This record gives sequence, C-alpha cells and structure tokens, in this order.
Amino acid sequence: MPLITVRDASFAYDGKIAVSGLNFEVNSGDYLCVVGENGSGKSTLLRGLLRLKAPLEGRVLFGDGLRANEIGYLPQQSAIQRDFPAGVQEVVLSGRMGRSRGLLPFYTSADKASAEMNMRRLGILDLRNRCYRELSGGQQQRVLLARALCATGRLLLLDEPVAGLDPVVRQELYREIEKINHEDGITVIMVSHDVSGAAAYADYVLHLHNRQIFFGAAKDYAASAEGAEFLSEPKRQKRQESEVHNV
Repeated sequence: MPLITVRDASFAYDGKIAVSGLNFEVNSGDYLCVVGENGSGKSTLLRGLLRLKAPLEGRVLFGDGLRANEIGYLPQQSAIQRDFPAGVQEVVLSGRMGRSRGLLPFYTSADKASAEMNMRRLGILDLRNRCYRELSGGQQQRVLLARALCATGRLLLLDEPVAGLDPVVRQELYREIEKINHEDGITVIMVSHDVSGAAAYADYVLHLHNRQIFFGAAKDYAASAEGAEFLSEPKRQKRQESEVHNV
C-alpha cells in the first residue's frame, strides 16, 4: 500500500492555482526529488502533503497507517530563522512536540533520548550546548534535520535543505540523507533547485511547472525531454543566479 497517494490534485496560493494535475504515489522507503523553477508550486505541494493546505481539487491520501504527526519537516530558512537565539538541544527537542505526548508539559526521558540519538547520528552531539545562531549554515541544517528526525521514523519532507551551502557541505548533507533513507528505511520527499545533485541520490523525480510535467524514475529523468531542457546549461545558469539572489 502506498504511503502517500495524490490523485487529480491542485493547490491554490493567495487565491490563485499554484499547481495542478498532480497524480503520483510514494511508497515506504522511496526517495522522491521534487524539482521546478521558482513559483512552480513545489513548496505549496509540500504544505499540502503536511495537511497544512487542503487541495482545491482532487485528493491527498495517507496509507499504511501514516498519520500527519508522524511526518518530519525541514522547511526553508529565512534570515530571521537563521538568527534564532536558542540552544541546539532545545531546537532538536522541539521536534518531539508534535508526537503523541498527551497533556505532558515537559519533555520525557524518551524525548531526550531521541534528541541525543539524532544529534549523535548527525555528528552534532558536541554542539548540544551551543547557540543555534552561532553555527555555520551546514551545522544549522544538520540541527534542523535532527529536529525533523525526532518527529518521525517514517517520512521526511525536506524543502531546499542544501540551499546556500558550499559544494562540499552540500554533498555531505546529501550523503547523510541517503543514509537515513537506505539504512533507516525512512521515506524522503525533497524539494530542490539542485536537480543534478539531488536526483543523483533519489529514486524518483517529480518535475513541476505549475502542473505535473514529469514523474518517474530518476534514471529516466535526464533522458526525458523535460529533464534534458531543465538540465541544459542556460537553464542551470539561470537557476543558480536565482538561488544566489534568493539566499
């Protein structure tokens, strides 16, 4: 049974249709990369998968017992969020707030154990007492990834997790995400402008241009007309310039 099924779905943003014609499935253990130019509806789709936005048309179905509070989410960061004055351990622990904790006003020993485990697996346990805003961009993304992992053992939604990172740090983060997917069996859905990098690790690619124009195996994407055009040199240069402008 698919973990997520999207059927004939469309989503609106500010009263206008942002993306339409969505039909795809994500199974447990899949790694899906969602690509497209700015404004193509990628982040709006993630909000729909998080149940933060209802589809204007069509359906988004959860299967295999998946619940909305079992999804780990790493959002895009703004300049204000990068300057958040909190401790690393506090940020990571906050990922447990969405789990079923009843009316408990404090973190349990299980919450703290989860935070420590995920900080260790991402190599940031030694940063636990540091202030989040004092960290490098790569360290901050590892903290946010650990936070997302505290919220789930099943599904990660990652919105531009490598944006603004230098190439070495970017590849290190890709390898960590691949390890989480392959070794822990956690399903990954990643939005990325870095299509050539992200698709190298993904199983499937979903390409949006305000509608679905490709969904299939990553190995077939570059050979498709949509992939060939999107990966062409002029397109890639334009996309990189856009990323620099938006960072």
